[in-house]
Amino acid sequence: MAWFQRKEKGINTPTKEKKDVPDGLWYKTPKGKIIHIRELKSNAYVCPDDDFHVRIGSKEYFELLFDKNKFTELDANMYSADPLEFVDTKAYPERIEATQEKTELKDAVRTAYGKMDDVDVTIGCMDFNFIGGSMGSVVGEKIARAIDHSLKTKVPFVMISKSGGARMMEAGYSLMQMAKTAAKLAQLSEAKIPFISILTDPTTGGVTASYAMLGDFNIAEPGALIGFAGPRVIRETIGKDLPKGFQSSEFLLEHGFVDFIVDRRQLKNKLSTLLKMLQ
Repeated sequence: MAWFQRKEKGINTPTKEKKDVPDGLWYKTPKGKIIHIRELKSNAYVCPDDDFHVRIGSKEYFELLFDKNKFTELDANMYSADPLEFVDTKAYPERIEATQEKTELKDAVRTAYGKMDDVDVTIGCMDFNFIGGSMGSVVGEKIARAIDHSLKTKVPFVMISKSGGARMMEAGYSLMQMAKTAAKLAQLSEAKIPFISILTDPTTGGVTASYAMLGDFNIAEPGALIGFAGPRVIRETIGKDLPKGFQSSEFLLEHGFVDFIVDRRQLKNKLSTLLKMLQ
């Protein structure tokens, strides 16, 4: 059917033979600039034009921090049950299963140990893509076991937080993780083993109210949202207007809630240098 074939010079590829551009090949920065994912990855997922730190998960952080991306994962197959038989528009077990399939993660945190610039270290990292990085019983248990590993091996513990807070589907079980992780960190402190907390965008709710702010050093990424409750709740509670940007890492650094703000591109070097100094 010659009528439906393009004869002029230029594009001669039949429609059925054309290939779509794969999803995720390009990234649009907050300022509207288009950047290739390969360039973004080589820059530690930081936009080169404005230094905006793109949200990443445990896979990317482990690649950035562990030497040659070599590590041993702890409790890799642990996942949440439904102890309260929570009822919502989509049953909790079904939501867990669907999220596991979508994200290829078992829950909202991964823990592992390996070397970082030849320094032995245990690292925990939260994944916001898994139900908003919410803290349930599995998150608390995996962090507690990672701390136990640091206690046993006497190596520093690094925790990278990225969370919307406690997981409402587990109610009291979720809130108990705040006390459990804090108690484990007290044991780490008594053993004089360093704990470095890294706060990324966003770190909120019960995570901020527990282990995220209990580090020997609390380090934030630039521009991260860090806080406990939302601005509206705080405003209604204290009855006052709030300072602009009061939940940003820069504001918290100015007021003494975090010790450093570290660009992700320098994070590995800063962490390993700090841990070598502590040794």
